[in-house]
Amino acid sequence: MRMLLSLAIMAALIYVVFAAVIFFAQPSLVYYPEIGRGITGTPGESGLAYESVELETADGERLHGWFVPASHAKATVLFFHGNAGNISQRIDYLSMFYRLGYNTFIFDYRGYGESSGKPTEQGTYRDAVAAWRYITEKKAIPPADVVLFGESLGGAIASWLAAREIPGVLVLTSAFTSVPDMGAQLYPYLPIRRLSRFKYNTLEHLKDVSCPVFIAHSPQDEIVPFKQGQALYEAARNPKRFIELQGGHNEGFIYTREDWAKALGKFIDASLGRH
Repeated sequence: MRMLLSLAIMAALIYVVFAAVIFFAQPSLVYYPEIGRGITGTPGESGLAYESVELETADGERLHGWFVPASHAKATVLFFHGNAGNISQRIDYLSMFYRLGYNTFIFDYRGYGESSGKPTEQGTYRDAVAAWRYITEKKAIPPADVVLFGESLGGAIASWLAAREIPGVLVLTSAFTSVPDMGAQLYPYLPIRRLSRFKYNTLEHLKDVSCPVFIAHSPQDEIVPFKQGQALYEAARNPKRFIELQGGHNEGFIYTREDWAKALGKFIDASLGRH
């Protein structure tokens, strides 16, 4: 009996310690700025003309980004990347948007690439506001001509911005419903919803998004469950479009298949009244 009691106490202590580790280590579980921190290439090396941009956020952080113009651009894409790597790992996206006839502004959140600071949820939202102001004020591009494009974590940030501004289109690829939902999926034996220090509630943001929404997700996504992409689509208002990608979370990129890219371009052009 005493041995069983000791084992139970030990198991309880291990459970509490593990829960505490999850609670305090959350920033390192959500953000991976150290993966590919250095800039490994530029749009120029892929034959794209570009402007190197430095933004300052409301709280004084400096963000690094690139503006890639397209000839006779039909729209401008504001790109929010995922939680790992930096803008130099997304150059294939820039090429795709250029071929579709769109300008692109891509930037690194605080703590990523050559941007200053450390990432936080509220910090990434401030970064989004700084990027939006650069596009709509410095570049004087009408909000209705701006496409917010978010991949994975970037989908939560893009949807947060779309709920507060009125862009032309919101695009979400491989996006999750919320961080607590992701945590509950990964750690079903822990009270993650109480432990979570992050929200990134894409599902909640979508309720306040009034622009057309394009969602892409893969059934083979091993990180963000396909059902979360479906839930986002169900929550979005019309007009909306869902396309089913193929491959894992880091393989099912829209730019890898011409028909996916064309579907995206067709939806954006139709939504913005472009021909």
